[in-house]
Amino acid sequence: MNAYEKTVSWWQNRGITTEADLALAFTGHEVSFAYHSGKIENDQITYHDTREIFDHDGVTDYTGDLRTLFEIRNAKDANTLFLASFGTGRSFEESLLLAFHLELTKNTYDTHRWQLGERPGTYKLHDYVTGKEEVGASPEDVSEEMSELLAELQDIPEQHALTAAAYFHAKFENIHPFADGNGRTGRIAMNYLLVFHNQPPIIIHEEDRKGYYDALEAWDLRQDLEPLKSFLKEQTVKTWEKQREPVRMNVRLSSFL
Repeated sequence: MNAYEKTVSWWQNRGITTEADLALAFTGHEVSFAYHSGKIENDQITYHDTREIFDHDGVTDYTGDLRTLFEIRNAKDANTLFLASFGTGRSFEESLLLAFHLELTKNTYDTHRWQLGERPGTYKLHDYVTGKEEVGASPEDVSEEMSELLAELQDIPEQHALTAAAYFHAKFENIHPFADGNGRTGRIAMNYLLVFHNQPPIIIHEEDRKGYYDALEAWDLRQDLEPLKSFLKEQTVKTWEKQREPVRMNVRLSSFL
C-alpha cells in the first residue's frame, strides 16, 4: 500500500461510529483544521489566536480586526455542528451545507453585502465570482445547480468517497453559491462527506494554497479532476502522518549507564 492507502486503512481501523469517537480522533486537529482553512483566505488569522479561542473562548492582548475574531469563533461553532451532525447520522444534504455556512459566516458579512440583502446561511442574491477564470453560477441558477450536485452524491460507495469529495469541492467552488465564505464552507462540507463515508478528513494546509488553487483551476479550465484528487491525497497523508507513524526513540537504558 502507498502512504495514502495506509492512512485510509489506519483511519478505518479506528472504528469511528459515534460523536465521541470522532471528537477523540479530532483531538489536537480541530484547531489546525480551523486555522488552516481560515488562514487560506484571511492572513490575519494566527494559530495562537485560534488555539486560545478553541481552548478558552477568548484571546488576550488582541489588537486586530474584530471580523477575524468572529471568523475564528465561528469555526469553533462549525466544528461543534460537524461533530453533532455526524453523531446523529445527518445526511450530506442542502440543509447541512446551509447550516455550515451560517455557522461560519454569522456576524461577518460587511455592510455592503447586508444592504444588498445577502445573509449568512442563504444562497447569494447577486453575482460574485472567484478565481482567475472568474467562475460562479448566476444567482438564479444556484439553487438548481446545487440540487443537481447533491443528487449526484447520494449512495456513493465508500471506495469512491475521495473522488466524490474532490468532485463536490471542485463543482461547489465553481458554482460559488454564497456571497461570502464559499471556501471555508466548501472545505468543511468536503470533510463531512469524507467522514460520513468512513474516510479521513483533510487539512488543506495554508502553505500549500498555490497547489490547491492550481488544482481547482484545472477543473475550472478543463474539468480535469485528477490534479485535485492527487492534491487531496497528499494533504491527507500530511494531515495524519504524525498520528499514523508517531516518532519513536530507539534508546536503551544501557546508553545512560
